[in-house]
Amino acid sequence: MSNSLHIVMAASEAVPYAKTGGLADVVGALSMALTKLGHQVTLLLPGYRTPLARKDRRVAMQFSVPVGGKPVDVSVEEEYVTVFGAAQKVRVLFVCHDPYYNRPGLYQQDHRDYPDNLDRFTLFCRAVIQVVHVLVDVQREKINILHLHDWQTALCAVYLKALSDEHNSLQSIKTLLTVHNLGYQGIFPGQEFMKIGLPSSLFSLEGLEFYGAVNCLKGGIIFSDAVSTVSPTYAREILTAEYGCGLEGVLANRTGGVSGVTNGIDEVAWDPAHDTYLPAQYHAKDLSGKHVCKQALQQELGLPILGVPLVAVLGRLTFQKGFDLLVEILPELMALDLQLVVLGTGDSHLEQQFIAAKEKYPQRIGLSLAFNEGLAHRVEAGSDMLVMPSRYEPCGLSQLYSLRYGTVPIVRRTGGLADTVVPFRPSTVKSGRATGFHFIDPSPEALLSTILLALHVYEEQEVWRALVTSGMSANLSWDQSAMAYIDLYRRLQD
Repeated sequence: MSNSLHIVMAASEAVPYAKTGGLADVVGALSMALTKLGHQVTLLLPGYRTPLARKDRRVAMQFSVPVGGKPVDVSVEEEYVTVFGAAQKVRVLFVCHDPYYNRPGLYQQDHRDYPDNLDRFTLFCRAVIQVVHVLVDVQREKINILHLHDWQTALCAVYLKALSDEHNSLQSIKTLLTVHNLGYQGIFPGQEFMKIGLPSSLFSLEGLEFYGAVNCLKGGIIFSDAVSTVSPTYAREILTAEYGCGLEGVLANRTGGVSGVTNGIDEVAWDPAHDTYLPAQYHAKDLSGKHVCKQALQQELGLPILGVPLVAVLGRLTFQKGFDLLVEILPELMALDLQLVVLGTGDSHLEQQFIAAKEKYPQRIGLSLAFNEGLAHRVEAGSDMLVMPSRYEPCGLSQLYSLRYGTVPIVRRTGGLADTVVPFRPSTVKSGRATGFHFIDPSPEALLSTILLALHVYEEQEVWRALVTSGMSANLSWDQSAMAYIDLYRRLQD
């Protein structure tokens, strides 16, 4: 394509190589979608210790970059990934330095952050810029966009602009920083600023200083050419004190504002008509397989096989996700004719509360406190409803999977949940657009009343079927999201 773009994508994780959360799904799927649309993608990742860290990758580059004033040796390994339906492949480059990345976890071990995370991601960002130099100055490639994801890559934008004399040949490259969750900013003690290798003048209110600490994400927001996040509603929310996590003023001061592009899902990996994780496949016109999946899920989690509503909880068990609200109403829910399935890990206090509930109601609650990809698919397929009472939710993926699998979401109206679930109302039901249920107040009472409404509607088989099929018909693919990113890239080029 004569008007195709070359996008260098830098991230701390991406499927299938390394994953702790939705960021990995987004980066991997977006890279594939952009390639399918005819653009060239080079994906840069840390060279972690993972099952997919193959021994036969080619060493494409070797160099040293400064961290804390000392040179650190880096090797860059390369492989190519075939994208179904695309004329070219995704080039994946791994920044390798075993003392930093050959570890059991990506960011943590035993739920504690690695104490040298600033060193680790300073090295990664320095290496990303050096790789871009090699591609442009040595291999004579044209790069249009450097797309950065979250705090771990935010310093790339700072190096590119603040050290422009060192990177003069790269100044035509535009940077886009996508914030996947503003709650994670890469904040480190102020005395560690010297490790980054930036002028001391940037440790200021107008730079990376944040209440006496170093804030990597703040630097990226200030120095990137554009900032986006993962849903339009979240883009508006983070400009407020309630959701801005202390950076609302920095975001509001940006010329051009913050764009919101809603995530998509991989409609090949998440397709109930072809999902090999399921005991039976199904689609919107024939839901009989979903009934089989429900019974199989009940059996798998040790629940009696009953025809009652099966309500799912799926994801990180944290305060942000609002699952403490659900814990508070468990006695009321257990008095109703329903079953509850919980799959996820998170705060030990919440985990213990769900364990205690399971012990008290062994025939009513199915519990798995460990992430299991296959079981996640089976929960989405076998459940009737999914509860997501998040206090904030940049985009969310579980509700998208639920829509695809005919499991009706019950969500708090925030962020991407507000953007992707059409609430049950007379007007939306009449027009055939309703796909789930919203509540506004982050309280146990509001959550309970909305679940009660959903249970009431569940008894109206024709109305419930309309909700299910409307959700399954929604366009959740990455194609439209990728097109929105391309529009952003093009605007940066103008």
